[in-house]
Amino acid sequence: MVYGAGLRLDKFLWFARLAPSRSNAQGLCESRRLRIDGRVVDRASALVRAGSVLSWPRGDDIIVVRVEGIPDRRGPYVEARQFYTDLTPGRAGVSADAETAGKDAPLPEALALA
Repeated sequence: MVYGAGLRLDKFLWFARLAPSRSNAQGLCESRRLRIDGRVVDRASALVRAGSVLSWPRGDDIIVVRVEGIPDRRGPYVEARQFYTDLTPGRAGVSADAETAGKDAPLPEALALA
């Protein structure tokens, strides 16, 4: 079980730069393709907390990320990257530190559902 402060899922996806726009994040949340800890999400207002695992399909892949912290604003990519860890199977896990984020991390738009 995950406890602590939470944030709306659509805002988290946008703040963490996992979605290119807030409306895109809302569409992903309402599409019933996104899961929080294995539970299907059908509303953008679902709360996400540190420790939650998010997953959604993108093409033939399943994107899996663990929430490491809750951002209070949409900052630059290097800062936003510290709030999640990429757990996507078949991909070298990209750590949440700033040094790795600038080198091999995928672009956030590449993670978002198009």
